[in-house]
Amino acid sequence: MNHLIRPAIIASTLALLLSAATVSAAMYRYKDENGQVVISNTIPQEASKRGYDILSSDGRVIDTVAPAPTEEELAERAAEKRRQEARARRMEQDRKLLERYSNPDQAVRAMHRKILELRGLSQLKQGNISVIENQLDAEQARAADLERAGRDIPEATLKKIRRLEADIREIEQEINAQRAEIEAVKRQFLEDIKRLEVITDQQRTVPLEVPSDKPSK
Repeated sequence: MNHLIRPAIIASTLALLLSAATVSAAMYRYKDENGQVVISNTIPQEASKRGYDILSSDGRVIDTVAPAPTEEELAERAAEKRRQEARARRMEQDRKLLERYSNPDQAVRAMHRKILELRGLSQLKQGNISVIENQLDAEQARAADLERAGRDIPEATLKKIRRLEADIREIEQEINAQRAEIEAVKRQFLEDIKRLEVITDQQRTVPLEVPSDKPSK
């Protein structure tokens, strides 16, 4: 059996040696800085950037190495990658948008509901301010009566007045924040409605005006 294995090993070794010899005998074909074709067993670094062919010992092309991309090509590739990423993001956004609304009118009605909800909260807060203002007026009137009578205003009364004034300022800030939120909601919904008109090829039929905005007859 050893006599049979040995020739096979020798043959394999010879094949590897021949293959290595072929590779080592490979040549390069490239163009120099003047555009002239050069065939050599070495290749300058600058020439390699322009691309080249790898030749076998008998002159056949074994492989071709493409030229290194220029700065303009690299910039265009980067720009194209950004465009593809933007398209992918837009497709994902459109998919999610269609999950929420099947047509522009649905989005308009949803906008109305959201804005009315936020306005309702603001009205409640405005009512709270009215209640606190009445309490504040009463405390300030009591303090004024004491001053007219030449008496000192108790520290507890002064603290209550300051607290009521702070409560009013805090609620007013909340109302202003809700007004800003309403405007942000409007902007986002208007963007979504316009996009839905594009991707569904349907035009809205429901007015954008929130029902409570309509002037009473």
